[in-house]
Amino acid sequence: MIKENLKNAEKLINAELSSKISGSEVKFEELLFKTSSGDIIEVLKFLKLDNRFKFKQLIDIAAIDYPNEEKRFELVYILLSIENNIRIKISIKFEAKEKIPSIVKIFPSANWMEREIFDMYGIKFINHPDLRRILTDYNFKGHPLRKDFPLTGFNEVRYSEKEKKVIYEPVKLEQNYRNFDFSSPWEGTKYLSEVKESKKNEKN
Repeated sequence: MIKENLKNAEKLINAELSSKISGSEVKFEELLFKTSSGDIIEVLKFLKLDNRFKFKQLIDIAAIDYPNEEKRFELVYILLSIENNIRIKISIKFEAKEKIPSIVKIFPSANWMEREIFDMYGIKFINHPDLRRILTDYNFKGHPLRKDFPLTGFNEVRYSEKEKKVIYEPVKLEQNYRNFDFSSPWEGTKYLSEVKESKKNEKN
């Protein structure tokens, strides 16, 4: 199987996994398939172990948040067949509360990828060996890449001189009132003339 035969590869995969594939296409010289969370393990096993395809390398797992949809999250598994020089993307959509089977036993490199997704999106993986936060602190609240996560976060971290330790406290948005002078640059801004006058008065 060579890169020019992507359509043939699409047909072969659909024939082997007909009941587990809900949609497929060839786009940008890549194979794109849709499946369900319940079938993702069998689909990935087949793609990795079948000698015709040999998708033995997991490139990445990407997560997408659609907060207004019933099936809020989408995961995209990106695989590479080095021998055939072909990439394939397997996507699944699911509800926010649904737990997804971990693929660490199939692709050990998925360990950290799934931890990042759990940390950033709050998506939980069944049978993951060590599902903990990996990018944020253990006491961090919320999941930063969810669309409903506030840009400033919920808490801020600082060192308390009084308590002699790092503490968490609610975010405080403080900004002093500022006067902006939009005078013509040829005339000069008012505050500069006021400063000059005050200096003259001080000398006198």
